[in-house]
Amino acid sequence: MAVVVWMVIFVAVFAMGYPIALGMFISSAFYLLLSHVDLSLLMDMMVIKFENNFILLAVPLFIFTANVMNAGKVTDRIFDFAQSMLGSLKGGLGYVNVVASIIFAGMSGSEIADVAGLGAVEIKAMKDAGYDGAFSCAVTSASATIGPIIPPSIPMIIYSMLSGASVGYLFLGGFIPGFLLGGAIMGVIYILSTKRNYPRGEKVPFRQLLRNSAKAFPALMAPVILLYGIYGGVFTPTESAGIVAAYALILSLFVYRTLGLKELYKVIINTVVSTGYISFFIAGAFIFGYVVAREEIPALITNVFISLGLTSSRWITLLSVNILFLILGCFFDVTAIQLIIIPILLPLVKSVGIDLVHFGVITSLNLMIALDTPPYGQTGFITAAISGTPLSEVVKEMLLYFIPCEIGVLALVTYVPDLVLWLPRLAGYAG
Repeated sequence: MAVVVWMVIFVAVFAMGYPIALGMFISSAFYLLLSHVDLSLLMDMMVIKFENNFILLAVPLFIFTANVMNAGKVTDRIFDFAQSMLGSLKGGLGYVNVVASIIFAGMSGSEIADVAGLGAVEIKAMKDAGYDGAFSCAVTSASATIGPIIPPSIPMIIYSMLSGASVGYLFLGGFIPGFLLGGAIMGVIYILSTKRNYPRGEKVPFRQLLRNSAKAFPALMAPVILLYGIYGGVFTPTESAGIVAAYALILSLFVYRTLGLKELYKVIINTVVSTGYISFFIAGAFIFGYVVAREEIPALITNVFISLGLTSSRWITLLSVNILFLILGCFFDVTAIQLIIIPILLPLVKSVGIDLVHFGVITSLNLMIALDTPPYGQTGFITAAISGTPLSEVVKEMLLYFIPCEIGVLALVTYVPDLVLWLPRLAGYAG
């Protein structure tokens, strides 16, 4: 009876348009009441879970870093540097868009931060140069998918908390898939630029290239500091988030001098709001996960997969899970999918012998693709709003990148595990 009420309330809260996190709290509270479990367990569980997950401190720090980089116009330096290198090619600003996203990926760990911050710079520059709005938005949305795949990555940090997989190995596992995705997007840009005769930018004089490189150099050092610190054994991933956040603040306040106290106050407020949103989700997931475990729902899901013959091989299981994530991504918030679905699927994944680092990179990529898929895809809404382009045109253009680039790389990463695991194994991973 209690589990039925739990499910009905959760679905009802979502159907009424309230946040899924609220649904997790309310439905779980009713479950505990009907199961005669002391509600103080809710508070105890949240306190203990948060206290034992030190890695979660990295999430607000990376959010803060991205906000500082955007508010302090550090992203402008990154874009100018990339434009100096590639802007003179046919369709060059499309390539610049991808390269700038790859560089920014080494600092932010968030696709939305890339789209909302760096994306605004990219779209304006592309439209001013004569590119149509739909193309500019689609390239920006597709390239932003790279952000949480190349380290650091907020989704990978949350996955590490859920699965116990090493966040350092997860970060390493994202490098090759991230660059593959960038290369695939550039391939589509080349085809479209040639077919549509998109413009070339002016060739940047060598002196200007040196000036732009010098201006961008401090920003380009941020991912170097981050990665050297983690893999050189200087500090943990969580400590690295704090170091890069401090570095971004110093750059914006004292080196570039583009961030004032008023802007810093707004950055702090935005960071607190974003962190509160994610923390509310995570807290709800802790309670929701307790109910899921108590009712042995993972075992039930595993039995369903077995009865349908979806565990006959790990490849069929991965195909089924990918399809599930792609469908859910059309309708639900990616944070909710990650926090609700992954704990349910982990026992199944382990039972068929799928490597947890491999699975973590697959799910992170899948969830970022979800941000590009209508009707819930947030990147389409954001880029359409920035550019003033009708959403229908943006979505139509994004489909040109969805199957050959995003789904294509997802399939490669899924069925060629070495693309994910080669670098972690070089670093000593035994999986």
